[in-house]
Amino acid sequence: MRRIMLTVAYDGTNYSGWQLQPNSRTIEEVLNRAISELIGEKIEVVGASRTDSGVHALGNICIFDTEKSRIPGDKFAVAINQRLPEDIRVQRSEDVPEDFHPRKVNGVKTYVYRILNRKTEDPTRRLNSTFCYFDLDLEKMRSAAAYLIGEHDFASFCAPKSQAVTTVRRIYSIDIEKDADDMVTIRISGGGFLYNMVRIIAGTLMRVGTGLYEPEHVEEILEAKDRQAAGPTAPAKGLTMESLVFEKEPAPEVWGENIHYSYTIDQRSLLKSGNSMVLIHRCEEEEFAGLTERSVHQAFRNGAKHVFVKDEEKTGRIRVGQVFGLYRISAQRRDIFEAVFCGKETEDDSEE
Repeated sequence: MRRIMLTVAYDGTNYSGWQLQPNSRTIEEVLNRAISELIGEKIEVVGASRTDSGVHALGNICIFDTEKSRIPGDKFAVAINQRLPEDIRVQRSEDVPEDFHPRKVNGVKTYVYRILNRKTEDPTRRLNSTFCYFDLDLEKMRSAAAYLIGEHDFASFCAPKSQAVTTVRRIYSIDIEKDADDMVTIRISGGGFLYNMVRIIAGTLMRVGTGLYEPEHVEEILEAKDRQAAGPTAPAKGLTMESLVFEKEPAPEVWGENIHYSYTIDQRSLLKSGNSMVLIHRCEEEEFAGLTERSVHQAFRNGAKHVFVKDEEKTGRIRVGQVFGLYRISAQRRDIFEAVFCGKETEDDSEE
């Protein structure tokens, strides 16, 4: 068995998104058919991001398995492209380990949202940008975006039909620029995104830019944890998934901090001993159980064989036998507790 990874670019205008749907043409369907015909096996690709109807991509990632094909990994791209329509192209192909899964590897995902901000529409750019007649104040938009940087509960920026296990996500950066041709670009990088999250952020920032919201209102929207509090979902055609860069090795430390909590996952011993330590520096009571489960889950996901937890703020919130979602506290040594997996594995996919 071989596992092949593809980097795929596509114009999503004529497709009902990435994922297979009955009675609709999708990117996944077209790729499955092209690869199956090429190698004579029934192929089902698995994508890293299930982009929505009309959304574009420059670097979506997918994998597929083959038992028969002897085509060199780096030659699949050329062979598959010969069978694809002109609005889908494989940019790169390569062999990867059989246990590699693009949704189970940490990485940085970058989306770009484009807004043509002028008084007259440009028909040549109508398919990959949205049009805004009103002047956008980029400085106000940047000030508003700053509230979104870091780890937060993005429930206000998630479409109601999302099936995400948790609405907590981390955004690393948001850059907003305008070029000489009046194209405003919002570039957002993060560890993962909720369903419609980037488009709701774009719609909310546009309201800030036109003066309907003050920048400080974005913090109130975050705290509301209510989709109705945020701005509209910006049109799909303005969104492009730009890239996905996988983490090559675990970081020595993973940290998260906002007004509700602060924690660190110490992974300095991970590669040598398989151990990771979750240090909860501070946490509000109503956030404690969720934070403990997420941070322990992240430590195991990053490859830890043993995960230990220490509550640095308050004693008594962790006890032997206590269950935090999929994890149970199995042992205690002084103020350090060991967590073990006790549930059924779930998959919390990023969606857009």
